[in-house]
Amino acid sequence: MLFRTGIPPVLVLFRTGILAVLVLFRTGVPPVLVLFKATGGVYRFRWRPAATFRPCRPRPLKVPRAERKMTLVQLDALDLSALLCSRVCHDVISPVGAIVNGLEVLEDESDASMREFALELIAKSARQASARLQFARIAFGAAGSAGASIDLADAEKVSRGMFSDDKTQLAWSAPQALYPKNKVKLILNLVVIAQSAIPRGGLIDVTVKGDGEAPTIVITAKGSHARIPPHVEALIAGTPEGGTVDAHAILPFYAGLVARAAEMDVTFAITGDMVTIGAVPTPEPAPHDAPPADDEPPETALA
Repeated sequence: MLFRTGIPPVLVLFRTGILAVLVLFRTGVPPVLVLFKATGGVYRFRWRPAATFRPCRPRPLKVPRAERKMTLVQLDALDLSALLCSRVCHDVISPVGAIVNGLEVLEDESDASMREFALELIAKSARQASARLQFARIAFGAAGSAGASIDLADAEKVSRGMFSDDKTQLAWSAPQALYPKNKVKLILNLVVIAQSAIPRGGLIDVTVKGDGEAPTIVITAKGSHARIPPHVEALIAGTPEGGTVDAHAILPFYAGLVARAAEMDVTFAITGDMVTIGAVPTPEPAPHDAPPADDEPPETALA
């Protein structure tokens, strides 16, 4: 609505019975916001200087994810050790707790069937705890001195012990040979990631081809509701969202450390109910590529 009585143009906004009129005075008086409130048919005025109102802040421009500068996260050796220990304890605490429960049943129960059930629970839980510790020893531990090799047959053995249940089945196709330690550790860590890709269970197929210096690793996880685990690709790349790593995300982050130490590139793909994890040797850099700066902090070294 425009008034032509000498007053500048006015923007009139009607909303839920309130008429707000913004009047711009050009006579040296600062702009004011006039609020008209309808009460009993009589309009009352409330004058407020415009300076008391907070101006709108411009929104920052959103940068596409692909154009963001990704910073490689560096974990202190002590923090890395603590997070890995938390992961191992998390995997072992469940069967150890079941053993304790079984022993308590043996102490309190005299019924033969209950005692038999307790013994079966203790035996099963002890096997699970042992299998998980043997797996962690190779997947996360030193498993020998620096530069040592590991037999793929041992990796298959601990993997089958880790997944010896009815929920997840494991198929293994790899040569009977000694492979560099970090490449075997990478295989085992990728197997655990493959298990998390099929939360309702299914089949994990591990295929390793080539020699130990330049192997090709393909791990498929097939099952109902298969999906690439959230944030796993960024964690393996060493660039987690938020720039921090906790105990829940340490395994894929550690797998990325091992992959870079073994000079392997890891990729993920999903087709229907099957997730494919691939690992191939990192290609040699082009001759014209500049070497890293001397002041760049070194990544956590793995033996």
